[in-house]
Amino acid sequence: MSGGFLAVDSGGSGLRVVVGTAGADGRGPDGRGRRASREPVHTGARGIDPGHLLAQLLPMARALTAETGVTRLGTVVVGAAGLATLGDALRAELPGALARELGVRTVALVADAVTAYVGALGPRPGAVVAAGTGLIATGTDLTRWHRADGWGHLLGDCGGGAWIGRAGLEAALRAHDGRRRGSVPLLARAEERFGPVAGLPGQLYPRTDRPAVLASFAPEVAACAADDPVAASILRAAARHMADSAAAVCPPGGEPRVAVTGGLLKMGAPLVVPLEEELAQRLPHARRTTAEGDPLHGSVRIANDLATGSLTLPSDDRMLWVTTVPDGR
Repeated sequence: MSGGFLAVDSGGSGLRVVVGTAGADGRGPDGRGRRASREPVHTGARGIDPGHLLAQLLPMARALTAETGVTRLGTVVVGAAGLATLGDALRAELPGALARELGVRTVALVADAVTAYVGALGPRPGAVVAAGTGLIATGTDLTRWHRADGWGHLLGDCGGGAWIGRAGLEAALRAHDGRRRGSVPLLARAEERFGPVAGLPGQLYPRTDRPAVLASFAPEVAACAADDPVAASILRAAARHMADSAAAVCPPGGEPRVAVTGGLLKMGAPLVVPLEEELAQRLPHARRTTAEGDPLHGSVRIANDLATGSLTLPSDDRMLWVTTVPDGR
């Protein structure tokens, strides 16, 4: 085989890479060669580090081309967390490096929110809420991209796992102090997990992985929700925030689709039931749908559409940036 594409998902758990051939349906990596690393790409003063990404990507790409028989890679799509704000060095260096090392001519750098969107809905108008440790909503009417939240655990990510966990720990501390709107069940669970709550600030504030630690308490909030009105109210507020973000990016006309993706859905009915109610109230014109795939599926679909000349998604310097490298670069 010849004439293929390389699709990449670069996120908090490392790189996932797929090699495929142009003309495939683009719906996922099944039947194609794939590799994964467990080391996230470094970020620094220049943003996402192109050298560290290439050091992981090139060996996997060469192994996959040998394994699959795809002898020429014409298109590479890299979906990357943080691209919108930390992607300048990638845009400056990655296309030329991929051309030199792999002979690639078409390169797309895509925000992970967009690959999540495309993985969930494909090239259709709508909105996708990606809810994990953080939270971001992405929408398009196929003429431009819109995003809401995704501002991190200090300034936003409202309704995400870190937000829920922090709200649960605040309720625990309220109960500890004897203030109103405290939760005795959440206090008990906080002390089981972290020890005496008076020591929480010292445990949390110095940590660089604070969002993940906060998010680790979110399942405890869900576990208490059936019998604890404070925990239930936290999840209702989270669902309201998620619906607010979806409404901010969803096209106002037609019958757009709305999907929610991410690990937060594993919390089940305590979150999902109020979320469905809030989405129905805020977006009565939208069609609620289950996500078809994940960000890697989205990267594959974009790569396939680029390789076949059928990409219909809007371009955006920060969200979906496509460049063609001249021969000889």
